[in-house]
Amino acid sequence: MLEEMKLKDVMQLVQLLQGNKATNENGKYCIVRTYSAGVFAGELQSRNGQEVVLHNARRLWKWSGAASLSQLAMEGVKNPDDCMFPCEVSRVELLNAIEILDCTEMARLSIKGVKLWQK
Repeated sequence: MLEEMKLKDVMQLVQLLQGNKATNENGKYCIVRTYSAGVFAGELQSRNGQEVVLHNARRLWKWSGAASLSQLAMEGVKNPDDCMFPCEVSRVELLNAIEILDCTEMARLSIKGVKLWQK
């Protein structure tokens, strides 16, 4: 039986035994708050414990028109001209993620529609 196991199966077994379960999230749009790197919005590629990989992600430096990240994830921004969201990056690996919020389609479009903040 062990001879028939593939490397992927072995890696999943090791993670399971270590108490970690890597998951592939298939690109759902989320907001991720980290312990010290800030807040990001993007397509959730994978999560392994507190390690999260986002694709097409923006750092949410400052937002306006939402009282909390929960409201931002549900309704988006109300005052896009007062938001500070820098450029999108193709991939970011975030360590120490402490909150992951699924976004509605309305919120995703709102966040993506905020003009690029740069200096």
